[in-house]
Amino acid sequence: MQTILVDQSDITQAQLSDVPQEPLGPGAARLVLESFALTANNVTYAAAGFVLDYWTFFPSGVEGQGIVPVWGTAVVDESLCADLGAGTRIYGYFPMAEALVITPEQVAPGVFIDRAPHRAGLAAVYNTYTQVKAGQPEEDHLRALLQPLLATSYLLFDWLADNDWFGAEQIIIGSASSKTGLGLCKFLTEPGDRAYRIVGLTGAGNRDFVENLGACDTVLSYDEIEDLDQRPSVYVDMAGHAGVKLALHTHLGDHLRHSAAVGTSHWDKFAPPRDLPGPKPQFFFAPSQIAKRRDDWGPGEIEARITAAWKRIAADAGDWLDIVVHDGLTDVPALWANLAAGRADPRAGHIVRP
Repeated sequence: MQTILVDQSDITQAQLSDVPQEPLGPGAARLVLESFALTANNVTYAAAGFVLDYWTFFPSGVEGQGIVPVWGTAVVDESLCADLGAGTRIYGYFPMAEALVITPEQVAPGVFIDRAPHRAGLAAVYNTYTQVKAGQPEEDHLRALLQPLLATSYLLFDWLADNDWFGAEQIIIGSASSKTGLGLCKFLTEPGDRAYRIVGLTGAGNRDFVENLGACDTVLSYDEIEDLDQRPSVYVDMAGHAGVKLALHTHLGDHLRHSAAVGTSHWDKFAPPRDLPGPKPQFFFAPSQIAKRRDDWGPGEIEARITAAWKRIAADAGDWLDIVVHDGLTDVPALWANLAAGRADPRAGHIVRP
């Protein structure tokens, strides 16, 4: 089985390898991938692979080499599970590879949890697989590209609202050109009575892209942080760039009411925060907000809101997203290297069909 292995000590390095196919055990099913998305989100999975157990989901069996999780669609090729028959199409969390063996348990109509022992104790949202109908390939592509990222965007928006925006008059989004960042900007525009301004931070090369989205009141490049208004603020950091974080904390000081760490798209510039002015950055873990809202609202409600929310943003995706399809895994190591090095076009949405 062809698999993309990523060097855990230098995540820009990836290689196409053949690994043995896992045999089916009792109750197991083999899923063959039809397509998956590759975004900066997957780079975050690799950058935080040891800290947040992302390397644990799909063990490679090769010392120092890991398999990065991706979101995509697969079809059941063979099954020893009575509730999940061959030919069923499944959306969910997969390895960057041709196939995956799971031990599925049906927990609701069309919804399955992988009960493989090595995934016990990992976040349930990543162990959940959902049956999907055959449709237009573009529907599969948009789901894989946008649903995981915009779900995080919406959960960030919901968490900020749940905390009354931390009393902020401006909400600053780092790496606003990322799909999670632009999704958050768009969700933040929705309240008609909002009392905060939306500020997008991005690299100089992506400034026009972010401005053309029309979802920020102000767009600044990273070297313009000193132009930020010194007013009560929240910083939502998608990039993890230590220098940017230091500059922003130093400039805003006590005006910064909360600093949230979400992603590490600038993983190579990441460093643990030390002696930062203002509040200590706190990591935002989306599954925790899901769990809280399940307790607040009951089962199913937060999932329904997430689905409605990401579809709202995806409805105009053609204005800001170009889907780029790659057939086969041969070119994936080079594509991965560009993503990991931050060289990807923010308009491009990469889909791989193994």
